[in-house]
Amino acid sequence: MTRAAAIEAATDYLDQGGFAADLARRVAIPTESQNPDRAADLGRYVDSEMRAALEPLGFTCTVHPNPAANGGPFLVAVRREPGAVKTVFSYGHGDVIRGQDAQWRSGIGPWALVQEGEKLYGRGTADNKGQHTVNIAALAAVLKARGGRLGFNVVLLIETGEEVGSPGLDAFCKTQREAWGANLFLASDGPRLSPERPTLYCGSRGAMNFDLSVDLRSGAHHSGNWGGLLADPGIILAHAIASIAGPTGQIRIPEWVPKELPAGVRRALADCTVGGGEDGPAVDAWWGEPGLSPAERVYGWCSFDVLAFRTGNPEAPVNAIPGRATAHCQIRFVVGVDSDQFLPALRRHLDRHGFPQVEVTLARAAYFRATRLDPDHPYVHFALGSVEKTLGMKPALLPNLGGSLPNDVFADTLGLPTVWVPHSYAACSQHAPNEHVLLPVMRQGLAMMAGLFWDLGEADDSIAA
Repeated sequence: MTRAAAIEAATDYLDQGGFAADLARRVAIPTESQNPDRAADLGRYVDSEMRAALEPLGFTCTVHPNPAANGGPFLVAVRREPGAVKTVFSYGHGDVIRGQDAQWRSGIGPWALVQEGEKLYGRGTADNKGQHTVNIAALAAVLKARGGRLGFNVVLLIETGEEVGSPGLDAFCKTQREAWGANLFLASDGPRLSPERPTLYCGSRGAMNFDLSVDLRSGAHHSGNWGGLLADPGIILAHAIASIAGPTGQIRIPEWVPKELPAGVRRALADCTVGGGEDGPAVDAWWGEPGLSPAERVYGWCSFDVLAFRTGNPEAPVNAIPGRATAHCQIRFVVGVDSDQFLPALRRHLDRHGFPQVEVTLARAAYFRATRLDPDHPYVHFALGSVEKTLGMKPALLPNLGGSLPNDVFADTLGLPTVWVPHSYAACSQHAPNEHVLLPVMRQGLAMMAGLFWDLGEADDSIAA
């Protein structure tokens, strides 16, 4: 009944093949939430696969319908122990993006787990099946080492709609907050700062997607007959976008960026070096907000990107001036800016710069909001100390993830201090063909989560304050 025994049991699970066997079964369920034809697979993942994994560990599992129309189901697994004063809330999502089957390289595909060296390939290995598989196994290891006890209660929520914006999650959690009675949030998603450095983060940047369009006329007209006479919507839209961000990516709309980088955020990021490992792209040091380090730009500031731009027929261009141009854009934003003012501020900016014909449309009604737990929160220090004790190295602490998650539901709706411990890395190809995880990172993840769960079982009541 020792901490070391729990960590050993967790790493043995990977070394002896249990992790790969469980993950292979989960990857094989094609839980594409963007594909309406996969609704039955979403249900199968939570009602069969997750239930079968959790009930033997003493969890009571209930599958709940989604209050949002066409939203995937939720699994709530609850494990309570007599006398336990802390309740840890954890989370994962069983849905994945579309498999993109034809785009994977030869020898691998989205729905079969394949190991090549230290990489495990398959859709959902990184996002998020592999990560919640690690955490469930770590809980099992602590239960084994502690003779059937954890020392705290657990509420685990598995949703099946994160990849489509988590519809219904906030409404569902509002109805369950009092029943769950949680004190702490601890879960895993997203990448580490770099493959070799364990990482914790305290929230996430928000994300808002919107469309810009210039619709001047119906149909296209011959460029020889009409060139110089008809306004080109592609040129107008290109200039409008250029007014939003400068040639090095600096945002030019004041309402879209914070007034300053908080001192606590700057301190937390002082020793953080962004890197995706040997498979990741090189950072463009000249891009983005001037005067900030790469870590400050992605974890402490806002960014604007054009994700898609279309005018005419790019696949088969013809000599005709198109009548319409569109761009799909995104803002990633941090705490300290008012996201409700993004689009009104953009409208004012475009009008002020002579682009009244550019239409602005929110891409979808729901979007992820920015969250950030104070890096000096006692629970953050507790988790940092536990991970360092297990691995013998100082983990990176990010005030928030550069990407976006429904963390606002857990931080704001449930009112929990939120700490995330990711088990992936930035070059894992999530949301792309050839998605994979690194076995050494997953092994470290199993060790540090087993250590963290063990330490939570021994902590006094003050951590729940």
